Amino acid sequence: MTETPTSAGPRTAPPGPPLTWWDRTRGAWLTAGVVVVGTAVVAVRDPHVAGSYGVCPLVLATGLSCPACGGLRATHDLAHGDLAGAWGSNPLWVLLVPVLVVLWAWWLLRRSRGREARLPAWTAWVFLGLVLVFGVLRNVPALAVWLGP
Repeated sequence: MTETPTSAGPRTAPPGPPLTWWDRTRGAWLTAGVVVVGTAVVAVRDPHVAGSYGVCPLVLATGLSCPACGGLRATHDLAHGDLAGAWGSNPLWVLLVPVLVVLWAWWLLRRSRGREARLPAWTAWVFLGLVLVFGVLRNVPALAVWLGP
């Protein structure tokens, strides 16, 4: 004997209890904790000392600076309040940090209100394009003085 379905729609689990504020915002807070711990590590162990965090594989293999080169030094300098030193290490990172802080606050606020916190798909493409253009420009000899690590 064959079974016939009793309902036309897909089966879904019954709704559970509503999510608490912590459940909704846990991802944002855990992300903040990881960033704070990572920044503290970089603030304590100086990346300006040669080899303290290793060498960028792209620089090692090709001699070219990747878009992230100088990011650890810039983070160290920002953690110590040295904006000029951070800018000299990686200007893109110095510009991105406040944007990332604002995006994190937006994420936390949206999730604390029970809303989705997703950026449009095009933002990832814009970010990728920005990083690629920066990576190319910082290796142009005439611009390396301002954009190089």
